[in-house]
Amino acid sequence: MSAPAPELTLCVSRTVPFYDLDPMGVVWHGNYLRYLDEARLALFDRAGLDLYRVVEADGSFAFPIVRSRVKHVAPLRLRDRFEVYARVVDARLKISMEFEVRRGDDHVVCARAGSEQVAVRLPELALELRIPPVVTRKLCPWQTD
Repeated sequence: MSAPAPELTLCVSRTVPFYDLDPMGVVWHGNYLRYLDEARLALFDRAGLDLYRVVEADGSFAFPIVRSRVKHVAPLRLRDRFEVYARVVDARLKISMEFEVRRGDDHVVCARAGSEQVAVRLPELALELRIPPVVTRKLCPWQTD
């Protein structure tokens, strides 16, 4: 049996500010997407990848998010410390990521999430059927084929 793939993972820590709360005193659901984006960007930075400036010999690309999902499990409240764990699951046909948001004091899972990004050739805005190899190599070096 082979060893599991060495997935690219990252954890970002934050504290809930007042302006992220809804009238019930918990983090408004839409703010979780921002937390996920912060973790995604930090993970890409760690991989040495700037998805706003990917240029290969055959062109430039953008990587829009085409799907996102969030399952809210437990609330986050004012001044709660929390961590967002991000990991790349796949980066061949699309960039698939999974996230987990946990409260820092008791490690309770507050949300589980996922996202998918595709490659779009610029300036034509043409959908590519694969993620450019330079991106796959940086995000999932074990997935080259």
